[in-house]
Amino acid sequence: MTATPAQQAAPAAQMWPLYAAGFTTAFGAHGIAANLGGHSEDAVTSLLVLGGLLALYDGAEVLLKPLFGALADRIGARPVLLGGLVAFAAASAAYAVADSPGWLWTARLGQGAAASAFSPSASALVARLNPAARHGRAFGSYGFHKSVGYTLGPLLGGVLVWAGGLRLLFTVLAVLGAAVALWAALAVPRVPPLPKQRQTVVDLARRLADPAFLRPTAALAGATAALSVGVGFLPVSGSAAGLGTVATGAAVSVLAACAAVVQPKAGRALDEGRLTARAGLTAGLLITSAGLACAMLPGLTGVLAAAALIGIGTGLITPLGFAALAAATPAERLGQTMGSAELGRELGDAGGPLLVAAVASVATLTYGFAALALLLAAGPVLALALAAGRRPTPDKI
Repeated sequence: MTATPAQQAAPAAQMWPLYAAGFTTAFGAHGIAANLGGHSEDAVTSLLVLGGLLALYDGAEVLLKPLFGALADRIGARPVLLGGLVAFAAASAAYAVADSPGWLWTARLGQGAAASAFSPSASALVARLNPAARHGRAFGSYGFHKSVGYTLGPLLGGVLVWAGGLRLLFTVLAVLGAAVALWAALAVPRVPPLPKQRQTVVDLARRLADPAFLRPTAALAGATAALSVGVGFLPVSGSAAGLGTVATGAAVSVLAACAAVVQPKAGRALDEGRLTARAGLTAGLLITSAGLACAMLPGLTGVLAAAALIGIGTGLITPLGFAALAAATPAERLGQTMGSAELGRELGDAGGPLLVAAVASVATLTYGFAALALLLAAGPVLALALAAGRRPTPDKI
């Protein structure tokens, strides 16, 4: 198989395995994380152990995603994608076979390292297999399937753990990783690495410090921070207001559903010229900030409004951010850029909850939501103010 010509959109048959890879990393991350604490008393003996198991997956991604992204540029994204999926299946199978606390640590570390390989490679292939005029649609669909994985992970993962314990969940993940690897091997075309000039550390630092990289990456990090805070803290806020688990669970589902629905629409609007990346990112950050502000309101109304607005805001930011990065990156450096951008998202995923928790520990959760809302709104408000200041004024008569 050969690569899809740059001027043509990739056939759907080539894109579906990439969407499935995005689903796999999201489902694997949240499916296990949401069920470790309540269903693995033999392995999770304390909150410290639980925190360590959760941090293993994200820690591996923070360290390895830029490295695997650069490797994808060097040898091609397809082999890194396939290798990562096979490694994910093997790491999952290791615990499914051994079923011991020690192997749980090994499996989570292996899953995180494997996801670090196939996640940025899938993003790079989404960009390489589609012309720039369709990047919005492509990344919108990719983000939609990741959102489905984030949504189904805790729900379907809980059902699997209830039916057969963690061992069954890891077995399903092993089968899923292997199936997606086989599917990608058959359907995803070979995309050879492009020739590129030698890059020094200074060149890399200069490129990563460019506003064309920093703006969308910062927006993606902010969106991921808000998403993580919404999933983690909105149920706490709802419980404090006297809401039951059904109501708070529904709120989290609203957040994920809004994000999933908005992403393809935002990508399509970008491709059709009805929305620019800068305007969409600005609007997304402001909407997300407004959602966090709504989380400060008491009762079900505040929780549902917060969930809907955070979902809409993050749904705007995600496809537009990745499309903006793809547009500003030389094709031969896409893997490195996507890996570095994913690193920014992982830092947001960890930093958002830490910020809210730190503020809540000295004040209340309401002030924690307010702190993150102000942080997300600061950038767009400052940019709008600077743009207004540079706007030419009519000459005085």
